[in-house]
Amino acid sequence: MKNIVFLAVFILINYSVNAQDIPPAEWQIKTALMAVPEDYKEGAKVYGYNASGEFVTLREGTNDYIALASDPNKSQFSTAAYHKELDEFMARGRELKTAGKEFQEIFDIREAEVKSGKLNLPDKTTLCVFTGDVNAETKEIENGYVRYVFYVPFATGESTGLPTTPTPPGHAWLMNPGTHRAHIMITPPKG
Repeated sequence: MKNIVFLAVFILINYSVNAQDIPPAEWQIKTALMAVPEDYKEGAKVYGYNASGEFVTLREGTNDYIALASDPNKSQFSTAAYHKELDEFMARGRELKTAGKEFQEIFDIREAEVKSGKLNLPDKTTLCVFTGDVNAETKEIENGYVRYVFYVPFATGESTGLPTTPTPPGHAWLMNPGTHRAHIMITPPKG
């Protein structure tokens, strides 16, 4: 009996500690929208986390943008936004990660699925990533920084005329050339 009571108390404590780590939905929506271009903020769909830590829709959208709240299980604050045509691809990545797959496995599986036509990946689409520091007292985001990703599946340095190695901040370069995940990176200078 003592073991059952101990287990029940442990589960309740663990649940309440985890629930306290999940920011309120309103805050998640507000901060997720920081990654969305201004023209699309008002009607963007927002995914985030409920009190149990489950990935859920926090707000339905009315336009072509989707925003992701920062993952409360990660120490670095980071939100993202992308065009809705990229949602199937992104959802597949989340599904594989939840199944315990590591980065390279996810990459390889999605590569095969895109090549076979099983997984839809548009021929061009965008992703914006917003990072910053959460002020512990005010919960405001400080030192905000945006970088841009333009997916161009299977593009190469030759087909785009872009370098395939990182360049100075503000210059475009092609990451993962020749693969399904080929994308143009634009990383503005900080400061």
